[in-house]
Amino acid sequence: MSKLLLAPLNWGLGHASRCIPLVQRFLDEGHEVVLGGDGESFTLLRKHFPKLRYVYLAPLNLRYSKGSRQVFAILRALPKLISWALKDHALLQAILREEHFDRIISDNRFGLFLSNRRSRSNSETVQQCNGLTGEAGQTHSVYITHQLHIMLPKGWKWLEPLAERLHARIYSRFNEVWVPDFEDPSLSLAGNLSHPKNLKSKIKNLKYIGPLSRFQITNHQSPITNHHYDIVAVLSGLEPHRSLLEREIIARYSDTTERVLIVQGLMNRPNTRITRGNITIVPYLNDTELASALLGAKHIIARSGYSTIMDLYALGLLQAPITNHQSSIELIPTPGQPEQEYLAYDLRLHSRKF
Repeated sequence: MSKLLLAPLNWGLGHASRCIPLVQRFLDEGHEVVLGGDGESFTLLRKHFPKLRYVYLAPLNLRYSKGSRQVFAILRALPKLISWALKDHALLQAILREEHFDRIISDNRFGLFLSNRRSRSNSETVQQCNGLTGEAGQTHSVYITHQLHIMLPKGWKWLEPLAERLHARIYSRFNEVWVPDFEDPSLSLAGNLSHPKNLKSKIKNLKYIGPLSRFQITNHQSPITNHHYDIVAVLSGLEPHRSLLEREIIARYSDTTERVLIVQGLMNRPNTRITRGNITIVPYLNDTELASALLGAKHIIARSGYSTIMDLYALGLLQAPITNHQSSIELIPTPGQPEQEYLAYDLRLHSRKF
């Protein structure tokens, strides 16, 4: 059996939540898993797997601008992103000097590549997801992403080829690239993001591992609560837009008779339930509670992040190819995130922006 270090990006909760089924699968297969990360996403993983050992990696604390365009906010953050990746890489090298790992699995943490990665042939490196046995003494690196195609806002589309080349330079440092989507483009949940034209054939050791959702390992058939809500809003993403969306939802429903549940997506707060008239607010729910709430809702509001889409698909609320199913689902892109706008419009479930 193998010893693994798995670490997701701290950019909302989605990168961590989609790693939950991977961690559980590795544990079920008898592998030793050590968790790495920082911030709210790291807290989510640690709450799911409290008995696992963990290591802190370089913190990433970014905020969006209040407006609908984030290009300049991201450009201003580039020095911080580069510094963060370098710190992550240095921490990884220090960790590997102290102990051996058979695999380093990075969900979009750019710096978790191996300095001494040995070039291998495609036949040597491409393995099944549960085929973790590598060459003795070698550490194997894996990069998880669903954005092989990088989308930029209007007016910046001409820079997309450059952005893709820069991203390719990052994941080319890893032994494998895992994409959490169906290999068949006709069934894809991420569309052109994960199935870019004229690019897949150029990526060595690319593997589609299927959609990943925390609800894949949750018994969500039996509700665990007597609370039934008409509206369930699941919040996520960077500030200030997470809080702005929360305030908009409260304003929209505060004078109605509909029972509303807002899940804030704040893992580092005490899990205290607050009720204001017809609106109930909780920092977070465990997977069984959240699945029960979503399945019982008449209307669901969420950001159109890819992990959210995979969660709704796992619950049977979306189908592949995507169609509206069972509940009324309102996917709201984070302003200035073209990939979320693409997913929302492409799925034809988007109603309006906040």
